[in-house]
Amino acid sequence: MNDKRPVNLDLTTIKFPVTALASITHRITGVAIFLALPILLWMLDRSLASPESFAQLKDLLATPIAKLVVWAMLAALIFHLVAGIKHLIMDLGIGESLEGGRRGATLVFIVSVVLILLAGVWVW
Repeated sequence: MNDKRPVNLDLTTIKFPVTALASITHRITGVAIFLALPILLWMLDRSLASPESFAQLKDLLATPIAKLVVWAMLAALIFHLVAGIKHLIMDLGIGESLEGGRRGATLVFIVSVVLILLAGVWVW
């Protein structure tokens, strides 16, 4: 087959639909959670090792950069959780149409932003 149509390989010029953005972001947050696991496990270890290490971890988590890292990990977890709940709802047969998928993806972004902002208020 000799196809003469132009091929656009520059992803920065393509306007992705909201469903594609939600899907890509869900995958990225899954990878981010996986990469954050060693940090979370280290913090758990430090918090349980001794009262002194718990106090040191508490002092460390009071710094702005540590709060930003914790907030970023919470943001990834929140988005991934909300998008996962949307997938579970779709498994029940709700929102499987094209318009339902668009509304669900938009709702995922809205709910995630609200919850991430609330988590930021809680962390800071």
